[in-house]
Amino acid sequence: MKKLLSIAAIMATTAISAQTAGDEDAEMFNRAKVRDQKAIEEAKAGWWTKSMKTHDQRIAWWQEARFGMFIHWGVYSLPAGEWEGRKVSGYAEHLMRKEKISRADYLQLAHRFNPLLFNAAEWVKQAQDAGMKYLIITAKHHDGFAMYDSEIGDFTITQQSAFKRDPMAELAAACKKAGLKFGFYYSHAFDWEHPDAPGNDWEYNNPGGDKLLHGGSNWYDVHPELLPKAQQYVDQKAIPQINELLTKYHPDILWFDTPHKLPLSENIRILKAIRETDPNVVVNGRLVRAAGAVLGDYRNTADRPAEFFPVTGNWEAIPTTNESYGYHQFDSSHKPVAHFIRLLASATSRGGNLLMNIGPKGDGAFDTKDQNILEGIGKWMKVNSESIYGTAASALPLQNWGVITQKQQKLYLHVFNWPADKMLYLGGFKGQVSKAYLLSDASKKTLPFQQKNKQLRISLPVSAPDKTDAVIVLETNGKIEGDEGFYIAPNIALSRLLAFDAKQEGKGFKFGDGKTDKYYVEGWKKKDQALSWDITTSEKSSYKILVKYIAGKGSYLLTLGKSIFEKEISEKKGVVTDEIGTVTIQPGWHQLRISPKQTEGNELMKLLEAQLIKVTQ
Repeated sequence: MKKLLSIAAIMATTAISAQTAGDEDAEMFNRAKVRDQKAIEEAKAGWWTKSMKTHDQRIAWWQEARFGMFIHWGVYSLPAGEWEGRKVSGYAEHLMRKEKISRADYLQLAHRFNPLLFNAAEWVKQAQDAGMKYLIITAKHHDGFAMYDSEIGDFTITQQSAFKRDPMAELAAACKKAGLKFGFYYSHAFDWEHPDAPGNDWEYNNPGGDKLLHGGSNWYDVHPELLPKAQQYVDQKAIPQINELLTKYHPDILWFDTPHKLPLSENIRILKAIRETDPNVVVNGRLVRAAGAVLGDYRNTADRPAEFFPVTGNWEAIPTTNESYGYHQFDSSHKPVAHFIRLLASATSRGGNLLMNIGPKGDGAFDTKDQNILEGIGKWMKVNSESIYGTAASALPLQNWGVITQKQQKLYLHVFNWPADKMLYLGGFKGQVSKAYLLSDASKKTLPFQQKNKQLRISLPVSAPDKTDAVIVLETNGKIEGDEGFYIAPNIALSRLLAFDAKQEGKGFKFGDGKTDKYYVEGWKKKDQALSWDITTSEKSSYKILVKYIAGKGSYLLTLGKSIFEKEISEKKGVVTDEIGTVTIQPGWHQLRISPKQTEGNELMKLLEAQLIKVTQ
C-alpha cells in the first residue's frame, strides 16, 4: 500500500487549466499540457506502474555498488579541445556545437579516429582497481556519432573510422568477464548530425540549439507543427539505436541527459519503448524529469559537484577529474585524490552514488593524470571499501570532523579532521556501542571509548592511519537512532554549516547546482524567509562566526542564542566572506539563524555557508 501511495505521489500533477477564449497563446500551451498530461496518465494507468513493481529488484545491485566509472569517449577525443589550430575552452565533447562543425567536416575527423591503444580489459581493470563496481560509457553523445556497430545510418565508428572495431562490444564482454556491471550513455534528445533532431542550428536551422530558434527552449510548445520532424528522428534513429544497444549488448543500465530538448511526452514514449524491450534495465533520472513526472529508477544531481543538496531516495552525482568530461588536452585543473575520496564518502553518507568521469584520449589510452587519481582512490578503497559498498545514510546528526555511513548494525565514522588531542567526539547518538576499531587495523584492536547519554568519546592513536579519510568502525547492539541537527565537537577548529543543510522558513528558496562556489541557497526575496541550523555541543567554547555568500542587496540579521548581529550585504563581486563577530556557546542545543532585515533588488544574497571557527585561548 505504501509503495502504491508513493507511486501515486510521484505521478500526481496539477489539473490542466482551461483555455481562455480568443487567447491563441493560452490555447497553444494548453494543448501542450494536454499532450504531456495524456502521456503521464497513460504511464500511470499501465506500463510505468507495472514496471515499478520490480524497481527494488533491478536497482539492488546499483544501491550496493555506490561507486562507478563514467566514460566520455568519442571522435571529439582526438582533437581534444583544439580546432583548426585554436584552443576551444569548455567541454571537449561539445566541440562540434561550439565550432559549428558541419556533418561533412566532422566525418573527415572521424576518418582519422584510430585509437590503437584502446584495450577493453585494461580499462575494466583500472576501474576495478579503483574500487568501482559499474562502468557507463558514451555509446552516442550529442554529436550523433555511434561508437558501436550500429545498423541505423552510417554515422558510426565501424563505417567511418580507421579503427573499424566495435569498442562497445569489447567493453561489454570485458565487463561481463570481470563481473563489473556495464551500461551506456545515449544522447536521445540532442543529435547534431541528424537533420530532424534538436540541436543543430548552424547547418539545419533546427530548434534546441544556441540560437534559440523557433521559440527557444520551449520550441515544441511554441511551434507544435515542428514536433513531427523531431518525432521522425526519435522513431528512425533514437528508439531503434536504443533497442540495438539493449538487444545486442544487454546492458545493466542506460544513462540519458538533456531531456528538455524534447517535450515530456516524447521522453515518456522513449522510456516506454525501453521498458517494452527490457523491463530489467536500470534507467537513470534524466530521461523523464519534470514536475509531476520523475519516472527514472533514481535521481541525478547536477554535474561536477563540490557539495550535495538534499535529495530524497536514490540518487547519483557525476564529478569529473578536471572540468571537461571528454578528454581536453589544455585542461589541467585536475582535483587531488583527496577531493574524490571525501566526495565519495560524503555522497554515500547522504544515500547517494558517485559516478566519476574519465575522458580517455583519442588514441584509446587514459591520461596519466587520470590514472594517478584512480590509483590513489584505489589505494584508499582497498582498505576502506567496506565503509562504502552497500552502506546508506545514518540517522545521526551531521558532525564537524567528517561524515558517517551505516550498514546494518555498523557505523563507519569517516574522520576527515583528525583531532590533535586524540579524542573523537560523536554527538547526538542514541544507541549502544559494543566495540570501536580502525577499519585499517586487520586485528580489529579495540579503541577505548566512553559512552554517556547521547555522546561517545573514542580515544585515538596519535596519528591518523589515513590523512584524507580515516575510518573508525562502531559495532552496535540494538536500534541506531540519532538527533537531528549538527554536532560541534569542541576540539575541531572549523565547523561548516552549509546552506544546503539549513532549515528553510518561508517559500521561494531554490538550491544551486552544488558546483564550486555554487553550493548556495537562492531565491531570498522576502522578509519572512530565513535559514537556520540547530546546533549542539558538549563543552563551553568561543567561536568566530563567518558568513560566505554571493551578494545581492540589502542587510541581514544573524542570531545565535542571545547574540544578535546586523550586517549590510557587501557590494563586492564573487564569493564574499563576512566576519560577523565572536560568540560563546554553552553546552546544549542552540539555533543559528540568518534572516533579512531589509531586501532590495532581485534578492538578498545567495548563501553558501556559515562557519564557526574556534577561538583558542
